[in-house]
Amino acid sequence: MPSAKPLVAIVGRPNVGKSTFFNKISGHRIAIVEDIPGVTRDRIYADVEWTNRKFTLIDTGGIDPKSDDVLLSQMRHQAEIAMDMADVICFFTDARAGLTPDDEEVAIMLRKTHKPVILVVNKMDHGGLNDVIYEFYALGLGDPIGISSTNMLGLGDLLDEIVKNLPQRDTAEDEDEQHVIQLAVVGRPNVGKSSLVNRLLGQERTMVSNIPGTTRDAIDTQFTGPDGTKYNIIDTAGIRRKRAIEDESLERYSVIRSIGAIRRCDVALLLIDAQEGVTEQDARIAGMIHEEGKAAVVIVNKWDALEKETGTLEKYKKQVIEDLKFMDYAPVLFISALTGQRNHTVLPEVNLVWEQASRRVGTGALNDVLGDAQMALQPPTIAGRKLKIYYATQPSVCPPTFALFINAEELMHFSYQRYLENCLRKAFGFEGTPIRFSLREKKKEDIRHD
Repeated sequence: MPSAKPLVAIVGRPNVGKSTFFNKISGHRIAIVEDIPGVTRDRIYADVEWTNRKFTLIDTGGIDPKSDDVLLSQMRHQAEIAMDMADVICFFTDARAGLTPDDEEVAIMLRKTHKPVILVVNKMDHGGLNDVIYEFYALGLGDPIGISSTNMLGLGDLLDEIVKNLPQRDTAEDEDEQHVIQLAVVGRPNVGKSSLVNRLLGQERTMVSNIPGTTRDAIDTQFTGPDGTKYNIIDTAGIRRKRAIEDESLERYSVIRSIGAIRRCDVALLLIDAQEGVTEQDARIAGMIHEEGKAAVVIVNKWDALEKETGTLEKYKKQVIEDLKFMDYAPVLFISALTGQRNHTVLPEVNLVWEQASRRVGTGALNDVLGDAQMALQPPTIAGRKLKIYYATQPSVCPPTFALFINAEELMHFSYQRYLENCLRKAFGFEGTPIRFSLREKKKEDIRHD
């Protein structure tokens, strides 16, 4: 289940303003909004609070009841899943278009859910449309609520109605304080990101298609793993090369959201196509993850499609590490999201790298390791001046960050800093997470008084 909070699904025909409402209420431009039917393809989630009631809002792709188009039919299926999961359904219609046969078809679907349905007539932008609202009584779904998402008219009345229809609060279901691991699934288009998400969730959560770019938004879903660990998994749009997306605004929004997903995640799963190996774009995405300081697991997907011989896996793994040498701390898994091969190894590895990224080392143990490191390999000397490391502390985690109090920053050569990093990894692990150093200059006489 996505959350312990009540779920409110926004459904309706394509292009009736569902995503505009969603964005206004959530306070962020989470769903992509363009005046093109079919832009929102998957369910998007946002937590909302109104009059001290918290609930999760689900934005869905438009329902086209009669279309045989593959993507539109998948969008319809996703909306049906959202309706099945929801505690309350907001049925959006369009005042400018008036009541349509498709609205009537959607209303029939909604009545079969036996859920509270709030009929919303959107785009009531001027007084001349006031009489149009009466047409919608014919749907038999109660009193319509007229709003304008764009102009933020009537949104409070709609939120009041939503809260009124939420299930009674159960204090026993208050959320505990367990951290929910934010897990971003990233990579190039069509490497199997959505297939892996569906495997991990055990349901058809996101649309799977061989058409690159099927996933346009970064989509959040909360779930609980077999060991009780809670996750929020973010399935992202494929990140393409910049020059390939200059003229495609929708694709550009998707890339921005994918980068945003990396920034807000705890652990990034970087998917690579086994048949193509590590590409230049894979390395760029890995660089984003590394620069943002995120824990990571590299997943080589479609492993079942590769012809193998003795030692293939080890050779392939060695090549991946070589191609992503700046991120050689990340574990590499080999799976097939399509067949389920080795999929059970993903979440335990996520738990491991998250624990490593959250690890805090005692000051005494830290300085013992750094002292031994300096004894084994003397710090560099530049122009007759020798680097001196007085002591170190760990001010923060995620990523583990170490403050080194030294005599002069310019004396810390990159290669020696990398050597110290390797010593810390050998002593404390830190598998799957980058390590950061913060260099702080101090005179020796100041150290004595700390």
